[in-house]
Amino acid sequence: MKGGDATDLEKLYRVYFMRVFSYMMTLAKDADIAEELTQQTFFKAMSGGYRGEADELTYLCAIAKNLFYDEMRRNKRFTAKSEEHSADIPDKVSDPQTAAEEKDAVLQIHLAVHALSEPYKEVFSLRVFGELSFSQIAKIFGKTESWARVTYHRARLKIKERIRYEDNV
Repeated sequence: MKGGDATDLEKLYRVYFMRVFSYMMTLAKDADIAEELTQQTFFKAMSGGYRGEADELTYLCAIAKNLFYDEMRRNKRFTAKSEEHSADIPDKVSDPQTAAEEKDAVLQIHLAVHALSEPYKEVFSLRVFGELSFSQIAKIFGKTESWARVTYHRARLKIKERIRYEDNV
């Protein structure tokens, strides 16, 4: 995207295809649709005006998300697919009390992550939400893979401590 020659574009595709495809799978929940939209994402990115203001993966995921929502508005097949899949998945939470407790637990985790200091917050977020490997996280910070593992582990401990503290207050 930055250079624009065929070699750069092929490299970009090889590096980010699976990550963009995985992201599309979480949105579309259908491999065929996810693959189609991933292909469209790369086509649009390679023919579009990337200005280098955002990380390449962030830029690609933004394009993918917009294509997904555009397709959802145009086509009802996503609704049909999600209804199809939801019929196969048993309803895990039938009790409203349990559902409320689970939402509260998720909120507590997000609040605890938000309260973390750096680099714990970023390492934890990259690992859990960004699904990056420890070696990728280490590369981002210019540190060792061991540093990334230890920092992630310490972040998890800090989150657990905060949640336990909040439960006891």
